[in-house]
Amino acid sequence: MKKILILVLFAIAVASFFYFDLGSQLTLANLKEQQAAFDGQYRAAPLLVIAIFFLIYVVTTAASLPGALILTLAAGALFGVVTGTIIVSFASSIGATIAFLSSRYLFRDAVKSRFGDRLKAIDNGVEKDGPFYLLTLRLVPVFPFFLINLLMGLTAIKARTFYIVSQIGMLLGTLVYVNAGTQLANIEQVSDIGSPGLLLSFAALGITPWIGKWIVARIKRRKVYAGYSKPKKYDRNLVVIGAGAAGLVSSYIAATVKAKVTLVEAGEMGGDCLNYGCVPSKALIKSAKVAQQMRHADAYGLEKTDPQYSFKAVMQRIHNVIADIAPHDSVERYTELGVDVVKGYAKIIDPWTVEIKRNDGETQRLTTRSIIVATGGAPFVPPLPGLDDVGYVTSDTLWEEFAKLDDIPKRMIILGGGPIGSELSQAFARLGSQVIQIERGSRLLSREDEDVSALAKAAQQASGVDVRTDHEALRCELVNGEKRLIVSADGKEQAIVFDALVIAVGRSARMSGFGLEDLGIETGRTIVTDDILATSYPNIFAAGDVAGPYQFTHVASHQAWYASVNALFGQFRTFKADYRVIPWTTFIDPEIARVGLNEQEAKEQNIAHEVTIYQMDELDRAIAESATQGFVKVLTPPGKDKILGVTIVGDHAGELLAEYVLAMKYKLGLNKILGTIHTYPTMAEANKYAAGEWKRAHAPEGLLRLVERYHSWMRG
Repeated sequence: MKKILILVLFAIAVASFFYFDLGSQLTLANLKEQQAAFDGQYRAAPLLVIAIFFLIYVVTTAASLPGALILTLAAGALFGVVTGTIIVSFASSIGATIAFLSSRYLFRDAVKSRFGDRLKAIDNGVEKDGPFYLLTLRLVPVFPFFLINLLMGLTAIKARTFYIVSQIGMLLGTLVYVNAGTQLANIEQVSDIGSPGLLLSFAALGITPWIGKWIVARIKRRKVYAGYSKPKKYDRNLVVIGAGAAGLVSSYIAATVKAKVTLVEAGEMGGDCLNYGCVPSKALIKSAKVAQQMRHADAYGLEKTDPQYSFKAVMQRIHNVIADIAPHDSVERYTELGVDVVKGYAKIIDPWTVEIKRNDGETQRLTTRSIIVATGGAPFVPPLPGLDDVGYVTSDTLWEEFAKLDDIPKRMIILGGGPIGSELSQAFARLGSQVIQIERGSRLLSREDEDVSALAKAAQQASGVDVRTDHEALRCELVNGEKRLIVSADGKEQAIVFDALVIAVGRSARMSGFGLEDLGIETGRTIVTDDILATSYPNIFAAGDVAGPYQFTHVASHQAWYASVNALFGQFRTFKADYRVIPWTTFIDPEIARVGLNEQEAKEQNIAHEVTIYQMDELDRAIAESATQGFVKVLTPPGKDKILGVTIVGDHAGELLAEYVLAMKYKLGLNKILGTIHTYPTMAEANKYAAGEWKRAHAPEGLLRLVERYHSWMRG
């Protein structure tokens, strides 16, 4: 009701302005004609005239009415430079703030509900650079002041900051125009004030805050580097610490652009993904899937059979897969690419010096212009009492430990209901282990929609996994040689006996031992970086899991480009890391792949959306392959084909998602996907049919009725 009242008042003010033709009074000619009368009234009652003029100016700017420029000239003509500048400065700032607050109150919620993702990004930028940005807009008269008021109201900038910056930013412009008003007799038209020279001066003035920002940055830079001696010459352009995805890509880019780069890695080249995560887990999943298909071969018209296999052979295949891929990330390959690869432990001594304790026993120091920390992450191990007594493996260590076993552990507990825990649980269950998956929360894959979580749980159970949600691990016990995990559920404790315990409750960034603490580099759950992935030291960057916010190999590679380019060429131009379109896949069967928003996030962020779902059991290829579980779910703004997010559940969901990732990256809507030819019969047709479902729901019913009548008329 309040919003309606404010809108009505604004409408009345605007309507009155035009109905009473007040604009005709706010002209240069009329101002010159009435100047003598104004002067007389001002001499008779100066305070009253000032008050009335002040109020008129505030209302004019608050309601975004035309005429503010003429009123500014009038202030100069009537009150003089000093008094006129004071009056206009405060009146314009107050009026602008009223317009700003009105815009925020009336429109911000509506804009946020429709464009929440974009507005969040803008708000983050405004939070950091808002005052400088606003000051620039205020100093350059090219930008309409009323438009600035309205648009800034949609951002998260504080009203106090807006007022103060506006007061300062508009002061010089106000002074120029008020001073021009004192020479009213010499002004024939408004354009006489805005001469090219004057406008050029304003434009030059507009870069002042950015010069100020540069000066502040230089001061901060000098402060952060205080106490350190910068080398006159450098051994390297770039030193990269860590040879995972982020480190490999960073060093590769540096070598490609002919920089002298050293890559330091103490362990295996390729990082966690190759040696402990993505690659071995996917090899395991494939073996487990084949075993499951053998058990259910009758679904394909074949005789089902219980798979006979050697667990040792399965684990050996996993290590063979790692060995086959390893040459892609090897020391030899990267040396050939021009990267100086050093095996050892790196420590940052000062902002330009890295000390390397080489695996061969030697110690080496290198000076470098820039450093990229790409040390990755490690499994998080919760502090459960008795954990060391019973023994455990993580998603990193199980590949070596299980390779020593002749048989798969009979009873296995997997702690964690996220992607890693779910993938391992299903795979080991399909290979014959009695797997109990423990999750503290109420459902698996809590970041996904509830229907996706429910489908994931059903898939786990169908594979033989005993899924226990709302179970909290309390402690471990070793009783007469029997290993037990004590959990709490429904307020009661219960003991679960196991032969092997796998910890898969998440990962934490590797930040210790690299000299970050000694330099005072800010860390939290990850290394704190800015938009360009720089730390508090402008020449030290972080990328990959150690930088966050995502712990995906493909995101680490994505970040590596920004970190390396900014590290090597940041003195000329920097690039902000772009996280707008980030896909990921959970490789259970059926796969779960997502990009952008899901329903859960859209509701949390109060983003208006529509949901379109296409079920896989309607797809010819899915039916032919007996792979009908799942769906394609697309979120769009109401009435528009713009893609806000997509969740795909089904066979090859990760591959199917790529089309939507491309569409979102290049702002292609569902109509474009619908108009694209997809090969028949393929799983990819599901994307086209999902677009078709959206189109059918948004068919122009009125036009179709007219067309129907036309066809009826044509039949006679």
